[in-house]
Amino acid sequence: MPITRHYRMSSLAEPSQQLAFPAVLAGGVAIGFSPIFVRLSELGPIATGFHRLFLALPLLWLWMRFAQRRAPKIAPVEWLPIALPGVLFAGDILFWHWSITYTTVANATLLANFAPVVVTLGAWLYLRETITGAFLLGMALAIAGAALLVSSSVSLGGRHVFGDMLGLITACFFGSYMIVVARLRGRIEASTLMFYSSAVTSALLLAATLIAGESLLPHSLNGWAALSALAWVSQAMGQGLIAYALGHLPASFSALVILIEPLTAAVLGWAWLGEALTVMQALGGVIVLAGIMVARRASATPA
Repeated sequence: MPITRHYRMSSLAEPSQQLAFPAVLAGGVAIGFSPIFVRLSELGPIATGFHRLFLALPLLWLWMRFAQRRAPKIAPVEWLPIALPGVLFAGDILFWHWSITYTTVANATLLANFAPVVVTLGAWLYLRETITGAFLLGMALAIAGAALLVSSSVSLGGRHVFGDMLGLITACFFGSYMIVVARLRGRIEASTLMFYSSAVTSALLLAATLIAGESLLPHSLNGWAALSALAWVSQAMGQGLIAYALGHLPASFSALVILIEPLTAAVLGWAWLGEALTVMQALGGVIVLAGIMVARRASATPA
């Protein structure tokens, strides 16, 4: 039977709950760095994804060893559920990179940003979270803002149908990943879950890299630096903070906050790579933030 998950997001919340919103916000910002690091990578997209997980494992192991001083041992029956997020995250990365091959980056990004819809539906059906009309309004605003952030590069037409479909599948994989992590966080430490699921993703992406025939070794120290930054900032810190927050916040709200990622990427592209930041993108960023604030007020109900 699904378990109803209760949350408190008021000033009377426990310290861990008070930290959850800044954690998921910081996690979304950290993930927003990933397009920059991927752009700087000297490897193919799948090999870059492998190193994102593989190079993050030492940091995640250290986090797990520190947290396990207080955490219970994992029962054998839990190993398969812990592996499931790793499989789903591998699917997210593989379908994301596959979609970029058959459609534009903007189209793939736009469609992947529909993950909050998948999470909200799953949170309502599976986690028994209460979804209000005000929250749906906030979600609609945030998704509309994210769409504006990439609207100048979106290309509609029949020639992109297959790639666009892959982008939607990416959203389903990432949405399912968040639902599973949220469910498991009720009984498993974030550090333990992140280390073992990342190890599973790393193994799957290694196999995919070898099958695709991509090189595994960058050509320079700059290439290693880009991969290390991707692993430590976007994976270990970004996904780790999100996994932590999913133990204290509604999954539906957490998924919505992650829409801060395209806003972060747009600002970094302007500041770091000199890419133009248009008025429509700036407006989209404001709408994303407004949608998150509306959804946060709607989610701030007593436990």
